[in-house]
Amino acid sequence: MKIERVEVRVIGPEVQQFTWFEGQPPQYMTNTVVRIFTDEGVEGVGGVTNYTSFDFDRYTAETMRHMIPLLVGADPDDIEGIWSRLWTRVFPLSPQALGAIDVALWDLRGKAAGQPVHRLLGGTRDTIPAYASTPLLPDVDAYLRFVDEMIEQGFRAVKFHAWCVLEKDTELAKAVRKAHPDPSITFMFDAENLYDRQSALALARELAEQQFTWLEAPLPDMDLEGYRWLTERSEVDIVPAGNWIVDLPAFERAIETRCWSRSRTDVTLAGGITGAKRFMAASEKAGLDCEVLSWGNTLVAAANLHLMLGSAGCNWFEQAVPYPSYEYGMIDAIRTAPDGRVHARPEPGFGFSVDWEAMERATVHRLDSRELL
Repeated sequence: MKIERVEVRVIGPEVQQFTWFEGQPPQYMTNTVVRIFTDEGVEGVGGVTNYTSFDFDRYTAETMRHMIPLLVGADPDDIEGIWSRLWTRVFPLSPQALGAIDVALWDLRGKAAGQPVHRLLGGTRDTIPAYASTPLLPDVDAYLRFVDEMIEQGFRAVKFHAWCVLEKDTELAKAVRKAHPDPSITFMFDAENLYDRQSALALARELAEQQFTWLEAPLPDMDLEGYRWLTERSEVDIVPAGNWIVDLPAFERAIETRCWSRSRTDVTLAGGITGAKRFMAASEKAGLDCEVLSWGNTLVAAANLHLMLGSAGCNWFEQAVPYPSYEYGMIDAIRTAPDGRVHARPEPGFGFSVDWEAMERATVHRLDSRELL
């Protein structure tokens, strides 16, 4: 089997925009989709989601302009070899560009083998608990109503994106636990890298008091010394954002310093499933759980779901809500079931079908190997 053609689309749909902390502009959610066509009629599809202010992202697609010539004519099953050839040796390129290509290759491998991707990864489970991951809401009452809605739908866990202002965030933590004192309802908090060390410690102590499961991204990911300082003093688990340390040796070094309670990565930031497997293996070797991000469009969430199901040490699926904005252009999508879990589909590859007519309507930029070579 050989790769005949590669197509890249930047999808910019008109959907509801969200923010995740106080003062952030509404975010344009770009879905960059890769289609890899072969001479045997098997097609692989992958995607990554970008969040930018004021306009849709085209940088990720344009990065692929420099990768596509290396794909045409290659054996699509040589995923490791392709990954190695595409990983730049001199100046860094967007790991999301490599991630989307790698994800499409894994989808193609699954379809060619007639197997779901998580089975090819050695997975033995088909389901995982999910938490609802909120946008920024206007006030505490809005969060309380939102949590009630999520629990009614079956969720047993919620992660909050809030103001990232200590007084307001601690008020929210107290209010949601008072409203839901049952410890089987799991809460997490994402601070979006916006706290300093002392404020992060104060928030961590309050979250521990309210029996939250983790505090995510209290400090910039690169502040390993600060994370180690915070983790040593916190009773709640401390988790990085997972967005910034995208080089495996740097990730391994961070783990060695024991600066986190759990690690974090995903297929878009680690250079696809091929890269993310290495990050998760490093975490497992160090005895750390790795909580994979699965935020984004269905194509991103599906790839991360299969990574989780095919790996050890991941406990939760991150379900972006409200649903519709993340499902544009899909015939079917991932939604948490009434049992509070997400379930893999049995179809080969990632198991989700694309509405290409809808994708065409929202395409704002495209590349095609037939025009590049």
